[in-house]
This record gives sequence, C-alpha cells and structure tokens, in this order.
Amino acid sequence: MNSTAGNFPGIAAGQRHHQRRDPLFWLAAACSAVIVAFILVPLVEMMTQPTLTALKETLMDRDVFRSIRLSIVTAGAAAAISLVFGTPLAYLLARHRFPGKKILESVIDLPIMIPHPVVGIALLSIAGRNHPIGRLMQAVGIEIMGTVTGLIAVLTFVGLPFYINTVKAGFVEIPPRLEHVSRSLGASAGATFFRVTLPLAWRHMVVGGIMCMARAVSEFGAVVIVAYHPMVAPVMIYERFTAYGLKYSQPVAVWLILVCLVLFLLLRVFSLDRKAAA
Repeated sequence: MNSTAGNFPGIAAGQRHHQRRDPLFWLAAACSAVIVAFILVPLVEMMTQPTLTALKETLMDRDVFRSIRLSIVTAGAAAAISLVFGTPLAYLLARHRFPGKKILESVIDLPIMIPHPVVGIALLSIAGRNHPIGRLMQAVGIEIMGTVTGLIAVLTFVGLPFYINTVKAGFVEIPPRLEHVSRSLGASAGATFFRVTLPLAWRHMVVGGIMCMARAVSEFGAVVIVAYHPMVAPVMIYERFTAYGLKYSQPVAVWLILVCLVLFLLLRVFSLDRKAAA
C-alpha cells in the first residue's frame, strides 16, 4: 500500500489531505454539535429533574396512566385506519400518472402544514347539526366532540400524510417488472398486489405506521379543540403545567418522551433491517 502511494504522489497527497481534514469538515462538525446540544440539553435537563420516586408515583396515578394509555391506543387506531385506507392510495400515487396527481399529493400533505387548531375547528365544522354530514353522523350515533371517536379522527387526520408518503416511497422502490411477471403468469391485479407487492413493501408499511403513530401520540393543538376530555397525555401535561407548574408536569412529560423514544427506536430498527435486506 505504501509503495503504491509512493508511485502515485497524487494519492499520497490526497491521503494527507484527508488526514488533516478540510475546514468544511470542522464547520459541519461544529454545526452538528450545536444542533445535537440544542435538542438534547433541554430534554436531558427535563428528564433528569424528576426523581425516580416522582416518576413511579406519577405512573401509579390512575389519571396519568389512563391518559398515556389512551394516547397509545388512539394513536394506534389512527395508524390502523391509515394502513387500511392509505395503502391503496399510496399504491395509486406510486404506480399511476393521472391529471391532478400533484394537486392530490398537495392535499394529502396539507395536514402537515396547516396549524393544527385549524384541523380541530375544521372537523367540528362538519360534525355540527348545521352540516349534512353532521346530521348524518348524529343519526347513526357518531359523536365527535369530547369522545374517543373524535380523538381518533383528529389523530388520523394529522398522521395520515406520514403513512401515505412513506408507503408510497416503498411502492416506488419495487420494480414494476415483478408485478408484470406475476400478471403474465396469469395472476389477477388483486392477487399480484397481495402476493407480490405487499410482501415486498411490508417494512415500509410498518415504518409508516410507526411514523403515523409517533406523530399522533404527540398531537395537542387539534386534540384540545375537539376533545379536551377524555384527556390524552399531551393535554394532561398542559393541564398539570397550568394548574401546578413544572414540578407536576415534568414527570408526565418524561413518560411521554419515553413512549416516543420507544416508537422511534422501533422505527430505526425496521429502517435498518429494510436497508440490510436491500
């Protein structure tokens, strides 16, 4: 290796250059350190302030435990709904070109951009007695305001774009020729989708579901408009903070951060497995 570098002075010079590191590397390292500190310092400070006793007592509090459980359950329901209704739409966007496709993709991404209290207000506006949809919902016994159904509707609204975009990317990565081979062998479009496409895209579906659930479990702005009660974890944190201050809100926040951390660990695990499989 040394003789090769001696025969090619340019290679040796390049190696010495990489050993010294150029200024751009140190600039990137400095910016990275600032960003990591900006994220970690407040979170570490908050998570280390409550004692283990306070964390245990908080989790044993029935109201807190119920709110965290409700957050997880409703976020999971939002992910399940996104899977059922979002998967066909993601496949349509990945495999077909049609007039208005860009508009449809923009509409799907709207919940990411608009202020989330607006989401809650928009859902309530169609659920009232003055709206035909609202009258139909009331006729069949569906209530949005202050119900678990309302929570799931809100969380599905804010989490759906994350699921659709992730699964669409997964479908795009699957070579269409595999589906063409299946069709040429006599399989129907439906059989090809369920036997060929979905098995190849299942990791993207899991990752999309986790992203949807992680986004939903942390939602506050839309939830507080539609259903302050029953109380999910973000609303519980807000209530504890406004009523009692940092001391009583921090332990609840720590438990919610741990839930989000578990979700993102799962996200990384499935993402790494998918890259390894590729």
